[in-house]
Amino acid sequence: AAGVGTALGIIYEGFQRGYVEMVYVDETRPLLQGARLTAWELSQWGIPHRIIADGAAAYFMQRGEIDVVVVGADRIVRNGDVANKIGTYSLAVAAKRHGIPFIVAAPTSTFDLSILEGAQIPIEMRDESEVLEFAGRCIAPEGSHALNPAFDITPASLISAIVTERGVIEKPDINKIASHIGGGYIDLAEL
Repeated sequence: AAGVGTALGIIYEGFQRGYVEMVYVDETRPLLQGARLTAWELSQWGIPHRIIADGAAAYFMQRGEIDVVVVGADRIVRNGDVANKIGTYSLAVAAKRHGIPFIVAAPTSTFDLSILEGAQIPIEMRDESEVLEFAGRCIAPEGSHALNPAFDITPASLISAIVTERGVIEKPDINKIASHIGGGYIDLAEL
């Protein structure tokens, strides 16, 4: 959809075609991008949605209330591993456990073929105040410290498909990624 971000574009199109009835939006702690931004966009389009605590997603999967998980990506590497907002890996594990398709939607500009696998992606550690404070007020006991990785890595083995502007890569792997991006076949012996 023109003017619609990639991950939300899938949801928007699904809603327009009658496939999407309700969207569960993770709050996306600690900066609340889901609660603030994703929910706002869905509201603008009139798409029914509910904001849930990040830790509640598996609960709703277990109850059969979620049919598919759609996430974006900050980086996709040659073997199909994906770096995205912290919590994405947990969603993928829960989706796999409950037999729910896990879809990554991202433009081809997100692919970084200079990196072979997700373990090689540097993970930014953000300021602990994002976890220890809320609305400028400390919510943890004095002297507490926090770890605050901005991203995590979801292995390709947990991903049902990657959707780009060029099409769909089902069960992504190094050769499917190369073919999709235009790099052709990769001889694993050369790696």
